[in-house]
Amino acid sequence: MHIDVAKRSVTLDPCGPDFYQNPYPAYHAIRASVPVFKWEHYGHWCFTRYDDVNGLLRDRRFGRQVVHDTPEHLKPFYAFEQHSLLELDPPLHTRLRGLLNRSFLARQIERLRPAIVNLSNSLIDRFEAEGEAEIIADFATPIPVTVICDLLGVPCEMAQQVLAWSHDMVAMYQARRDRAIEDAAVRATVAFSEYMRGIVKQRRKEPRDYILSELIRAGDQKISEEELVTTAILLLNAGHEATVHAIGNGVKALLESGTKETIGEAHVEEILRYDAPLHLFTRYALEDLEYAGIKFRKSEEVGLMLGAANRDPARFADPDRFNPSRDPNPHMSFGAGIHFCIGAPLARLE
Repeated sequence: MHIDVAKRSVTLDPCGPDFYQNPYPAYHAIRASVPVFKWEHYGHWCFTRYDDVNGLLRDRRFGRQVVHDTPEHLKPFYAFEQHSLLELDPPLHTRLRGLLNRSFLARQIERLRPAIVNLSNSLIDRFEAEGEAEIIADFATPIPVTVICDLLGVPCEMAQQVLAWSHDMVAMYQARRDRAIEDAAVRATVAFSEYMRGIVKQRRKEPRDYILSELIRAGDQKISEEELVTTAILLLNAGHEATVHAIGNGVKALLESGTKETIGEAHVEEILRYDAPLHLFTRYALEDLEYAGIKFRKSEEVGLMLGAANRDPARFADPDRFNPSRDPNPHMSFGAGIHFCIGAPLARLE
């Protein structure tokens, strides 16, 4: 890693083994020297301080819905993305999120607790029978995909295919993306969308107690066919990927910290702060503006370092210590503002 204080730039490979395994020493060094910096690898400005990240997430001058020139081979992928709740800003975001809010209220999600507990116990029973387990493949992965498939009315036997499509689509957001990754993402987008159109058609004929059925009952004037399909896929992708990583990171943190007490809600919050499943989230300037002394042109991308914000000593005392007793614990792992993670109650429960 090279920090150029004069230019406020950082040269750092996000895929480098040392950084990939433990990015926090780099975050601390960058925050102490250039808390707002140009990350040469990505080519945009990034923010590491808690107050900056929290402020940017709530600042309506920044958003996600910016039109970019789309390469011909990626048009199917971005045609899908333009209907995604994650990529929308008000008023479209407000309408779509309002339709989903009821399904993801904490009291609604709490009804899933018995099923999630039973699933978790059955997976752990297999560990005991076999004597060992691979925590990501054998535990972290089956829980969220099973739960979200059940919520949407996707048959459980499709879980592995759903995971394959999801992995190919989510790979579009990783560093060092190449043409092979892009082509795989487009194929997955087309296939996944076509499959979900079939599920939507089935739910129209046979309404059930699923999120999709609730959205369909809202009527075509409130949600279009493309929005239905895109929302279902977003819930499957986002509802799976981050939870898997949070479970894996959490087990590691608990083992390394020597935690012996019963695991409760405070441990979940500290796991999410201590080692967030998502470290970088980007937004775009919706107008020419200035923030934290940096001038941005309309459509310019900015990076919000969620992982760095969660370890900011200006907000969290002794930030590198795993401490479930923190109160309050206002971590950034679910974001903030209008794009605060709608699935947070489900993720916490899982």
